[in-house]
Amino acid sequence: MPILANKTPDELEPIILNALDKGQILSVQTYYLSDYGEKVLNLVTSAILKKYGREDLIDVVYMSAKELVINATKSNLKRVLFARIGLDLFNPENYEQGMKHFKEELKEENIRKYKSLFREFKFTVTITFYYSPDVLNIKIKNNTQLIPQEEERIRQKFAQAVSYANLFDFYLEHGDDTEGAGMGLTLVGILLNQSGIDKHQFTLYSSPHYNETTARLEIPLSQEYTSRRERFEKERESSGLSREEFRKHFDSKKEFH
Repeated sequence: MPILANKTPDELEPIILNALDKGQILSVQTYYLSDYGEKVLNLVTSAILKKYGREDLIDVVYMSAKELVINATKSNLKRVLFARIGLDLFNPENYEQGMKHFKEELKEENIRKYKSLFREFKFTVTITFYYSPDVLNIKIKNNTQLIPQEEERIRQKFAQAVSYANLFDFYLEHGDDTEGAGMGLTLVGILLNQSGIDKHQFTLYSSPHYNETTARLEIPLSQEYTSRRERFEKERESSGLSREEFRKHFDSKKEFH
């Protein structure tokens, strides 16, 4: 699996195309999404979708993946800030106090200055691309688990995404007053919905066991593709188990969609 780092865009392109020819998984790891990182993300996304003749999806997939990388970076930033000022992320009072500092540091120029601390704490964001003629799966993972307050906000943002007809309505009505990271999740939901992609094909789950949180985009590329959700339902029906009983097989993860 090629790790795409420390290469110029011109150097990266033949590496990516060669990996695609071999059907290899592609992975990008970063501490925050710089201008260079955005170019790499766009390059990989475009190359995969062009390979399967789905140039029509490049903008929405790139924008969605970019928002999720930013969201993961902000989650890491929050943990660095709390550690730096000596607050307990899991303490509700500390959380409310720490969020005031967090909001002040959300500008890109501020996030950039924390790169050395991201490295010190080993807080990374990994973007992995799995693809076939039928589907592109993108996983964006950071090595921290969600806390209850974050889980609740995520549920709210997923619910909000279905209540807006388009991005214009969203920007007119909604400004996130407490945590800018949540806005990206709603934005991704709206982008996918406007592109005709089922909202259930965007999921986010946290694993306390592995101490990580993963956002997953499941982008159908052909009419023949059957989504994970559809396969789950078919397997559940054939098992004769209730939805709750069947989900017990997946108890190690909390999944939101």
